[in-house]
Amino acid sequence: MPEDSSRRDWLATERTKLAAERTFLAYVRTALALLAAAAALLQFFPDEDALQITAIVLAAMGVLTLVVGIWRLIRVNTSLRL
Repeated sequence: MPEDSSRRDWLATERTKLAAERTFLAYVRTALALLAAAAALLQFFPDEDALQITAIVLAAMGVLTLVVGIWRLIRVNTSLRL
């Protein structure tokens, strides 16, 4: 581990990496919740067209949320390596 001020910089970078990972996990949790809500709507209301459309929108939002989370994690990690 580096000394003095470079040690503080290293620790700050590590804290930032951990924060980015926690944020990514929040994105994953939100995406899973949206996908679970979509699955529940499809399971319990299979014949209602309006709820099927809602379930499809929820599923799309879940996938989009996961993609955005992955993109942000990669962007933060890339900027920390520079």
